[in-house]
Amino acid sequence: MTPQEIETLFTRDTGNYVFARWGRPIAPTVFGVEDETLSVVKGAFEAVTALAGHEMAETDPELGTNCMIFFFREWSELLAVPDLDKMVADLPELVARLAEQGANQYRVFRFEEDGAIQAAFVFLRMDEQMLAQPADSLALSQVVQTVLVWSEGAFRTQSPLAIAGEATILRPEIANVIQAAYDPVLPAVSRDKSHALRLFARVAARA
Repeated sequence: MTPQEIETLFTRDTGNYVFARWGRPIAPTVFGVEDETLSVVKGAFEAVTALAGHEMAETDPELGTNCMIFFFREWSELLAVPDLDKMVADLPELVARLAEQGANQYRVFRFEEDGAIQAAFVFLRMDEQMLAQPADSLALSQVVQTVLVWSEGAFRTQSPLAIAGEATILRPEIANVIQAAYDPVLPAVSRDKSHALRLFARVAARA
C-alpha cells in the first residue's frame, strides 16, 4: 500500500485524520447467537488480536466486558436491552435513525482519557445480506473493523476480506496495517497525517 492509501484508511469524511487502537485487553461478549456462532466470533477475536500482538481477556476489571456484539432482527430490539441506554448515548434517537436508513450494522466506540479505545459496541441487524454471509466471514470482518478506528470509507468499496481458494482470509495489506498499528513504538492515538507515513514504513519493512 502507498502512504496515501494508508492515510485514506484513517481519514474521516470531514478530512480529519483520526487513528486509535485499543488501550486495554479486549474482553468481548456476544449476544443473540447460538453457542456454535459464539465460538466462531471469539475465534475471530483470538486470530485478530494475535495478529496485532494485542491481548484478550475474559473480563475487564473496570467494565466487566468492553466489547459487546449484538445480533438481532430489528433495530427496535436494542431498546429492550437492560442498561444499554446508559452505555450508548441517545440510544432511542440512534435506533430510530438506523431503522429509517435501513442500516444493517453500526459501531459505537468509547475512549480512554488519552483517546485510545476503551470499549466498543457492535450492532448487527441480520437482514438478508447479512444472513447470506458465512458466519466465519461475518465475524472476521466485524472484528477487523473493531480492532482500530477506521475511517467511514475505509471499506466502503472493498471488503477487508478476500477469497483464497475456498477460504476467506484477511487481505494481506490490511493485516499488515493492523500489525503496524499495534507496534508498541507507535502512539495509541494520532490526529496527525504523518502517522500514516510511520505506518507505511513498518508495512514496507514487512514486504
